[in-house]
Amino acid sequence: MAPAADQTNSAPHVPVLLRPLLAAVAPVAGTWVDGTFGAGGYARGLLEAGADKVIGIDRDPLAHQMAQGWIGSYGDRLELVEGNFADMDKTVSDADGVVLDLGVSSMQLDIAERGFSFMKDGPLDMRMEQSGESAADLVKRLDETALADVLYTYGEERASRRIARAIVKARDEAPIETTARLSSIVEACLPRPKPGQSHPATRSFQALRIAVNDEYGALWRGLMAAERALRPGGWLCVVTFHSVEDRMVKRFFQARTGRLDTVSRHAPVTETEAPRFELLTRKAVGPDDEELAANPRARSALLRIGKRTDAAPGEVGADKLNMPQLKGKR
Repeated sequence: MAPAADQTNSAPHVPVLLRPLLAAVAPVAGTWVDGTFGAGGYARGLLEAGADKVIGIDRDPLAHQMAQGWIGSYGDRLELVEGNFADMDKTVSDADGVVLDLGVSSMQLDIAERGFSFMKDGPLDMRMEQSGESAADLVKRLDETALADVLYTYGEERASRRIARAIVKARDEAPIETTARLSSIVEACLPRPKPGQSHPATRSFQALRIAVNDEYGALWRGLMAAERALRPGGWLCVVTFHSVEDRMVKRFFQARTGRLDTVSRHAPVTETEAPRFELLTRKAVGPDDEELAANPRARSALLRIGKRTDAAPGEVGADKLNMPQLKGKR
C-alpha cells in the first residue's frame, strides 16, 4: 500500500505508481472510488488530476480520524465511507474508475500499537478494523498443522513447519503477545539474511496479517464488486505488492477478458461469455528508476489496469483466481 501522508498534511507522500496510473487513464474525470483510502494519497492525486468526486473507502477507523484535518478543503468533492472495499457496489454505481492499493500502509506500519511491524515492538494485533480476532489470538488458537498452513499459504514461507513448531513450543512456555517476541522466535528458525535480503520475519508477519484480515477473500469480493460498480468505459486500477495478490488480479482480468484459458499467444482465443473488461496492457507496470530512487518501498509494486466493457456484470468463482485458501494442503 502507498506510504502514508504526514498527519499534519504538510508533506503528504506520493502513493506508489500514481504517475503511470494517472497517465494511463487520462483525462481523469467523473466519479472515482479510492477503495483503500489510507492516508488519502490516491484520492488527492485523482482530485488534483481532474476527478469531479472521489469516494474514499477504508475499513480502518484510524484512516478516517486522520483525514478529518484536511478533507474539508475538498468540500463535497471528497466523500469518506467506513467499510470494506469488497462491499463498494452497495454504495457506489456507475463509477468512472476504481483504484485499489492492496496490503498494509506505512501509516499502519509506523504505529507500534497496531502490531503490524516486526521492526517496532508492540502488541501482536494486526487488525485493520480494530475489532475481531487479533494475530495474538490466532497464534494462540491454531494448532501446529493449521499454523504451518497459514504461514505457507499466505506467506509462501518454506520453513513454515519449523516456524510453527517453534511457535507452539514457545507459547507453551508463555503466551506470545508482542511483535518483538514473535519476531525473535521466527528469526531463531532461519539463517541470518544476506545483505539486501528481507527480514526473516517478513513472510510470517505477512501471512498472519492476511489471515487476520481475510485479505484474499476481500480482494476476490472487491474485484467482483468493482465490476458491478463501474460504468461501461470505467477503469479498474489495482496495485499489488506481492506475487500471490498479483496472480489473483492477473487471473481475474484473464477471466473477465475471456482469456483465462488462453495463456499462450499461439493458442486461439476462446470466449464462453462476453468480456467484462479490456486490458490496458498485457503485462503489469512496475516503478521506473525515478520512482525507485524517491521511494525504495515501491520496488515490488505492480499495477494492472482494465477498462470496463458494456457487458452486464456477472460472477467468477473464487476457484478461477487460484485463491490460496481454496487450494489443497501441500
